[in-house]
Amino acid sequence: MDFDLPSEDDPRRAEVRAWLADHPRPSARELAEAGYVAPHWPKPYGLDADPVHQLIIDDELRRAGVSRPSNQIGIGWAGPTILHAGTEEQKQRYLLPILAGEEIWCQLFSEPEAGSDLASLRTRAVRDGDEYVVNGSKIWTSGAHLSKFGILIARTDADAPKHKGISYFICPMDTPGIEIRPIVEMTGAHLFNQVFFTDVRIPATNLVGEENEGWTLAKVTLGNERVSLSSGGALWGMGPTAADLLDTVRRAGGTSDPIARQRLAQLHIEAQVLELIRLRTVSARIRGEPPGPEASIRKVLADEHGQHIMRVARDLCGAAGMLATGGPLGTAAEPWYYGFLFSPALTIGGGTGEVQRSIIAERVLGLAHEPTID
Repeated sequence: MDFDLPSEDDPRRAEVRAWLADHPRPSARELAEAGYVAPHWPKPYGLDADPVHQLIIDDELRRAGVSRPSNQIGIGWAGPTILHAGTEEQKQRYLLPILAGEEIWCQLFSEPEAGSDLASLRTRAVRDGDEYVVNGSKIWTSGAHLSKFGILIARTDADAPKHKGISYFICPMDTPGIEIRPIVEMTGAHLFNQVFFTDVRIPATNLVGEENEGWTLAKVTLGNERVSLSSGGALWGMGPTAADLLDTVRRAGGTSDPIARQRLAQLHIEAQVLELIRLRTVSARIRGEPPGPEASIRKVLADEHGQHIMRVARDLCGAAGMLATGGPLGTAAEPWYYGFLFSPALTIGGGTGEVQRSIIAERVLGLAHEPTID
């Protein structure tokens, strides 16, 4: 199988290079309007790019030192769901600002009593004329304190079966009645929040898809979430990667410890396997197929891979690993100190490793569903 990208004279490369010549320092809005933020999205928001075309664009932007806007939840989760089921008015209103990173989004799914068992959520949304009145709370909401909008699922029919009676909303985060309380991690950072809703009124026009059919859309979002959380750097798309650690070791003169060398080689192997699965997943998404069980497979592997990276980095620190200032083989501590403290969360957030393995068992291996315990 040939994984080489097309040659330097490929016309698709020439097109991207010509655009970059005209826009040597493109703004986020220019990148979005050109379709280069999410090339696989349909026009006019993307370019309907096939897998090879998308990889060419990625390659050319990287060579030019051009970075895409940062809006992980908006671009990775909210946008694809709005594309899938939103009205034309919703697409026109939200998608370009999402792609340009002009409006940051958060995800309002998990609850104190409904984390891994998300369908057991208790937050209610009651129709009142042209609005829904929302009461309840959400937890582990990344970036809620920085976000303009959130994707919210709430129960709209209390008498419906567990996976029915749930609806999917676009929630403006500055709506009266919303209270955001910070959750400070053991890293000392404030990334997560608990969000409380007290008689919060959301316009009915912010309903995505049909009322009471939001669980189907939530599964679309969760599939994209698992793809997104298992991509890029070891910390849910953030740095560092296995390659970063290997480069750090090389710059420090390498290591003669045979066990450490074997562990570093294993990290390289894991990273290569994950990259091949990523290409397979990207291909499926570009063909218009929703994320399948391979998203769960890759997330399980990627989360544990991230923890492996941080454990090897810690062990390479030696006794200096007990200090906030110590990095592998005498190098700088950042980002390894923060990464090691954060890494236990990798196999919990976005669906625990146990939940992902249940999905794999049922949908890939064809095993029986786990019994329901009343």
